[in-house]
Amino acid sequence: MNEPTPATPAPSAIGSALLLVGDQWNLLILQQAFLRHVRRFADWRDSLDVADSVLSARIRELVAADVLAPGPYRTSGRRRTEYRLTEKGLPLWQFLVAIWSWEQAWVDPGGRDSPAAARLEHLTCGRFTVPELGCRTCSAAPVTARDTSVTTGPEITFRRVAVARHHRRTVRDRDRTRADSYRPQTLEILGDRWSTVLLVAAFLRVRRFADFQRELGIAPGVLSDRLGRFQELGVLRRVRTAVDREEYRLTDKGLGFFPVFAFLLDWAQRWYPQPPGTGLAILHHAGGHPFQPFLRCAQCRQPMARQQLRFELVPQPP
Repeated sequence: MNEPTPATPAPSAIGSALLLVGDQWNLLILQQAFLRHVRRFADWRDSLDVADSVLSARIRELVAADVLAPGPYRTSGRRRTEYRLTEKGLPLWQFLVAIWSWEQAWVDPGGRDSPAAARLEHLTCGRFTVPELGCRTCSAAPVTARDTSVTTGPEITFRRVAVARHHRRTVRDRDRTRADSYRPQTLEILGDRWSTVLLVAAFLRVRRFADFQRELGIAPGVLSDRLGRFQELGVLRRVRTAVDREEYRLTDKGLGFFPVFAFLLDWAQRWYPQPPGTGLAILHHAGGHPFQPFLRCAQCRQPMARQQLRFELVPQPP
């Protein structure tokens, strides 16, 4: 008699969130919805240069996740459908702004490598700024990864984080990346299931090749490829410890991704169910309390709200 196959464990909250945003097309659809207020299929297709079938699948996925909601509009007397961010989707603005802030610091400072530079204006003070990460609990800012630590529930495993994708992964042509889109480096780190999970594991202090492979359940060849690429991107560095053990550790550039991780975790735990014992918690060392992320304007030192932000694309001189 055959033994029953163990049931696949329910994904953790962060696993469910990564299933949604750990895909480059979903990430770009959301980015264009926030940056350009894109709501219509044809506008996403034109701005992203994506195949209709791929775009349809991703919009269906975002609607099923209750991040986008369809609604009717009329044009030339015809009834059509547009897609608006929902109550669940709107809070992702902090996660998306944190990605942009990381690019400003580590990939494309000043927009010098782009035909157009995106600047973020804080309407409260009327100045252009790059936001700082702060702790809502104690109002401290800026806060970095080194000011915090991450604890895990007893039942958390990467089988609950590295959940299988709903559809086949498609790769975007780097040469067609628009000036107002995320940079190719960003999409290599966040727009791929294994790369994103690898980054989360690094923040949870997984460091050895064998530990990555065991925790993630990832094929050795895929793991070698992702670790090698992360080293090329300057996100991880390979070190040899005092006990002659090889480890992979986050660089300053990799640690700079901490706000992205913090906002994604905060959003995931607000909107997705957590099976008992599978939670993650970030502790703020300064006060010994749970870390609650928020964005602060680096110019006026005031908290930033979604309605008080405006992105402006500025053409660069040749």
